[in-house]
Amino acid sequence: MKTSIQSVLITFALVFFTLVQNMQAVNPAPDGGYPGGNTAEGQHALLDLTTGMYNTAVGLYSLLSNTTGKFNTGVGAGTLLTNTGEQNTAIGAAALLSNTTGANNTANGESALFFNTTGGNNTATGFEALRDNTTGNTNVAMGLQALEHNTTGAENTALGVEAGREQTTGSGNVYIGRSMVGVAGEANKTYIRNINTTNVSGGGADSVTVDLGTGLLGHLTSSRRYKEEIQPMDQSSEALYQLKPVKFRYKKEIDQTQALSFGLIAEEVADVNPDLIARDSAGKPETVRYEAVNAMLLNEFLKEHRKNEKQEVTIEELKAEILTLSITVKEQAAQIQKVSAQIEASKPARQVVNNP
Repeated sequence: MKTSIQSVLITFALVFFTLVQNMQAVNPAPDGGYPGGNTAEGQHALLDLTTGMYNTAVGLYSLLSNTTGKFNTGVGAGTLLTNTGEQNTAIGAAALLSNTTGANNTANGESALFFNTTGGNNTATGFEALRDNTTGNTNVAMGLQALEHNTTGAENTALGVEAGREQTTGSGNVYIGRSMVGVAGEANKTYIRNINTTNVSGGGADSVTVDLGTGLLGHLTSSRRYKEEIQPMDQSSEALYQLKPVKFRYKKEIDQTQALSFGLIAEEVADVNPDLIARDSAGKPETVRYEAVNAMLLNEFLKEHRKNEKQEVTIEELKAEILTLSITVKEQAAQIQKVSAQIEASKPARQVVNNP
């Protein structure tokens, strides 16, 4: 049903655009309606239009300089003022005011994408969202002054009031939550409000993990229903004896305090057992899978525990044997003493010879 409705709408749109192209200009023109499917309302709206089609300009100076651009919509004074690009939408006074050839931009809010010139595929919703962007592409900013100072950075995402506001030239960043302003020039960083201050406890708590190859956020699963090829670890855990724990300090760009830390070096661990590390999207060693190391430690502990249990059983058996031997020796000693006494008693009495 949904597919058939979409087909009807697409067919209607194609017929409509064809009819519009073939229509002669109405004389006098209807209020705001002009040839080529263009609509303009407001002083100097679409003033310089030549061959551009299907543009809508509502407000003082909206789409003023647009000549050949198509499928643009500007609602508000000064929207898309210097635009010559295509498929841009600006709603709010001065939204996309400086845009020239940038295409596929959407700006909702006063001064949103105000300084954008050639940047494309940007979406800004909120007062001054992406205001300073000039050539940055494929940014998404939703919230008052979100990514306000971004200029050339690309593929940044900001959700929340002032989210990513201090970002300038960096790319690939994600800012979620109010005032997660970020740092100028940083790249491929992610900020989530409250994630560093929220304490979770109880039986439902779990560790959060990130797939280093895809960035997928989730948690580790331990249930049998998620696993296959399950086998005892046996001797695999003996690789632990080759690991070399170290102490170190992270570089300042990672940890400003450079606090003393303890752990392992991923590259060294990979040389011992490549299954004990996780790699980044480029295939380089990134971090040690400490949960796997812990499981190996448990296996080695259990092996030693079982060995100790066997030794304890052996010791108890030896104690019993020693006790039995001790009793036997005592009994034999008593028997020997008894026999000795009997022999001594059976000896003839000494005779004393008196000499005259």
